[in-house]
Amino acid sequence: MSDLNHIVDDARVAFASATRPADLENEKAKFLGKDGALTKELKALGALPVEEKKIRGAAVNQVRQQVEALLNEARNALAEAALNQKLATEQLDVTLPGRGLAAGGIHPVTRVTRRVAAIFRSMGFEVADGPEIENDWYNFTSLNSPENHPARSMQDTFYVEDKDEHGRPLVLRTHTSPMQVRYARQHTPPIKVIAPGRTYRVDSDATHSPMFHQVEGLWIDKAISFADLKGVYTTFLMRFFEDDNIQLRFRPSYFPFTEPSVEIDMAFGSGPNAGKWLEISGAGQVHPTVIRNFGLDPEEYMGFAFGSGLERLAMLRYGVNDLRLFFENDLRFLGQFK
Repeated sequence: MSDLNHIVDDARVAFASATRPADLENEKAKFLGKDGALTKELKALGALPVEEKKIRGAAVNQVRQQVEALLNEARNALAEAALNQKLATEQLDVTLPGRGLAAGGIHPVTRVTRRVAAIFRSMGFEVADGPEIENDWYNFTSLNSPENHPARSMQDTFYVEDKDEHGRPLVLRTHTSPMQVRYARQHTPPIKVIAPGRTYRVDSDATHSPMFHQVEGLWIDKAISFADLKGVYTTFLMRFFEDDNIQLRFRPSYFPFTEPSVEIDMAFGSGPNAGKWLEISGAGQVHPTVIRNFGLDPEEYMGFAFGSGLERLAMLRYGVNDLRLFFENDLRFLGQFK
C-alpha cells in the first residue's frame, strides 16, 4: 500500500496551482472524488487484517482531514482574491446623486378584493376569514357534497397528507364556502357575511389557476328570498363596475349546496363583441341540508349564497384577457395598476 504522506504534499501543490474555483474542484476530485487517491486507500482497507485495518484507517482519516483543510484554505484564498479584484476594478462615485426607490403599488387582485369588501360592507355584510387548509367535513360534507362527488377526487382537489384530530382528511380548500358554515355556527341570524380569500383546485389555463381568489356571500334570515339575491348581486355589480346599465341573466344550474341554483351571466363587450355573455357567479337559495349544518331549522330560516372569482372580476374591470398575468409578477404589467 502506498505511503500516505505524498498525498498531502500532492494535494497542497495541486490546490495551490488552481487559479479558478472550477479548477480547484477538479483538483479536489483527484483526491476526494469517488476515484480519488484517498477513496482508493479507503477501499483497500477491506483486504487488511482487523488490527492493521484500524491503524491504517486512522491514518487515512487523518490524511483526509489534512486534505480537506488544505482545500478549504484554497477556496478561501480564491474567494478573497476574487473580492479584491472586484474592489480594485469597481469604483463608486460618491458625488453622484442617489437613486430614489421606486414607489410600489397594490396588486390588482388585492385592489379588487378591497373594493368588493367595501361595497358589501356598505350593504350591511360582515367580512370573515378562515383557514385555507380545511377538513373534508367543512369543505364538502357540510355543504351537501356526497362522498362520491367528483370534486373530492385527486384530479380536482389538493389533499394534505395529515388528518385532523378526528381522523378526517385535510384539503387545500376548493372554495371559501366552508367559511359560511364556520361563521353561521358561531353567530345567530340574521347572518350577512362575505368570505374572500385564496382557494385551490387542480386547474390551469388562460382563465383558471391552481391558486385563485374567491368571494363567497351568505344572507340567512326568516324571509330572505331569491328576489333578495337578485337585488343584492345586481346592486353589487353596478357599484363594482360603476355602471347602472349592466345586463344580467340568471340561468338555471345545479350546485349541491343550493336549491334552486343559478349561474349569473353578465353581458359585456362593444362593437362586434357586444351582447356576449360571461358567467360571473354561481348562486342560489341555501339547501335545507346546509341550513341544518349551520345549526339552524330550515323550516324557520332561509337565505341565499353566491360565489364569485375575484380574478375574473379583476379581468373584466381592467380589461385583462389572461388570468395568469396576475401571478407572473411582471413589473411591466403590475406597474399599470399603481
